Amino acid sequence: MKQDQGILDSISTGIVALDDKLRVSALNVAGQALLETSEARCIGQYAGKLVLQPREWLATLEHALASKSPHASRNVSLMLHSGQEVHVDVIVTPITNSEGAFSLLVELMAVDRLLKISRDESLLQAQETSRAVIRGLAHEIKNPLGGVRGAAQLLARELPNDELAEYTRIIIREADRLRDLVDRLLGPNRQLDRQLLNIHEILEHVRNLITAESDNCVTIIRDYDPSLPEFPCDRAQLIQAVLNIMRNALQAAANPNECEILLRTRSQRQFSVGAQLHRLVCRVDIIDNGPGIPAELLPAVFAPMVTGRADGTGLGLSIAQSIIHLHGGVLECESRPGETRFTFYLPMESHHA
Repeated sequence: MKQDQGILDSISTGIVALDDKLRVSALNVAGQALLETSEARCIGQYAGKLVLQPREWLATLEHALASKSPHASRNVSLMLHSGQEVHVDVIVTPITNSEGAFSLLVELMAVDRLLKISRDESLLQAQETSRAVIRGLAHEIKNPLGGVRGAAQLLARELPNDELAEYTRIIIREADRLRDLVDRLLGPNRQLDRQLLNIHEILEHVRNLITAESDNCVTIIRDYDPSLPEFPCDRAQLIQAVLNIMRNALQAAANPNECEILLRTRSQRQFSVGAQLHRLVCRVDIIDNGPGIPAELLPAVFAPMVTGRADGTGLGLSIAQSIIHLHGGVLECESRPGETRFTFYLPMESHHA
């Protein structure tokens, strides 16, 4: 039995086994993640109680049960008890065991999961293309900048008085500013210094920084999963990524006293980042109640130099995405007025160390 359960848990699609009364007899890890429940809570439960508004879901199961033949339904809407709606393709296969007992094997494939895999792959490819273009531009910009700076230093030595030298100091200072901007465009340029850490230590460190920056005006709510294990990551770089996201939320708020930020952590099993399936990932949600990101900026929110603020550089989210990507994860954004959600997923397997 344990071996059968191990096989079920290794499957990336949700598997639900039902008896002839439509009661749950088994639920694999992917199914638990998709339905946002646990096997212990579901065993013996009627299938109609797994979701809210189960009419379409039950119709699919009852059709297979009555006909005793395989049945497939596409894009079935499931309203979870958490309030989230997911769309799945459902394949129901009737099974008769050696004793003649009848049961159903139900396979659930999240439609949005396939779209997400495609979107993640496109996002990662677009980021790599963007980084290659920026590296080329940085090389072309930094070389003449070095020449301008060097010429200004030589000129400063030849000028007869300090009043004229002030102009060369301006040239040198602005050349240095442009060089630093190009370096920031390139994002993290060193190898990850991984060590075993708990993600909550990083989030708490950034929470204290943001609280101090806002002079204790911002409200930060924590919803942590205490069961999350330590996993290998670069503390300094992840602090920078989280700080960039939370600082964005603070700066977007019209009134810091009304700014609320929710930090939520969860684990997810059998989760895909691009085409790579991970056994276990850490999910972090950073949600604020700000005005939201303008719809025209949302598709390019992680692109360098894209910002909705007059005084912004548009580099913070680009750098955050680069850091998450270096860790083998993915950073996503959803936004509407009153709620902006940044979610990043980090693999927790040791072979990513």
